[in-house]
Amino acid sequence: MGRVPPFDPDQPRSRAYRASEAFAQTRPGRWVAIHVAPRLDLMAMKATGGRFASFPGARVALLTAPGRRSGVPRTTPLLYFTEGEDVVLIASSYGRERHPAWYLNALAAEVVDFRVGARGGDYRVVEVVDPDERRRLYDRACGVFAGYAGYEDRAGATGRTIPVLRLTPASRPGPGPEPGSSPRPSAS
Repeated sequence: MGRVPPFDPDQPRSRAYRASEAFAQTRPGRWVAIHVAPRLDLMAMKATGGRFASFPGARVALLTAPGRRSGVPRTTPLLYFTEGEDVVLIASSYGRERHPAWYLNALAAEVVDFRVGARGGDYRVVEVVDPDERRRLYDRACGVFAGYAGYEDRAGATGRTIPVLRLTPASRPGPGPEPGSSPRPSAS
């Protein structure tokens, strides 16, 4: 299994990546990103073991968390980057006035499944609340997708601060679970 593939937001991007990023920041690109890409990515990533997503060169993973009201597992494709074994996610909702449902579900669940193909597993979810740390991570995320800067302006105009989440592996290799943690039952 292993952890999700590492992704450094400071590494250079391909020409295809930069073109997709520029398109995603246009009005038609934003519409595609909101209405088409999530469905396409979900199907394509499941069919190809995580090798294909609609944003060429981007690191996209699937986050699965139970719906906070229904309990039904919900899977969402998301851009991410890593710091060590931790994963960082931005709950931008494209700069809209409400937080995305996946963010609310992940916080309620506390532990989510996060993976690219067969790589990944259970991660603990923590919202970054320290303003300096949130700012540092958000600025790094703008290296993953420059559009996050515009999303922040758009959300700020509605009074919303875009949340930043840090996911840490729910279990680490070794003799047992971390102190204070409890194993999650398997879904088999």
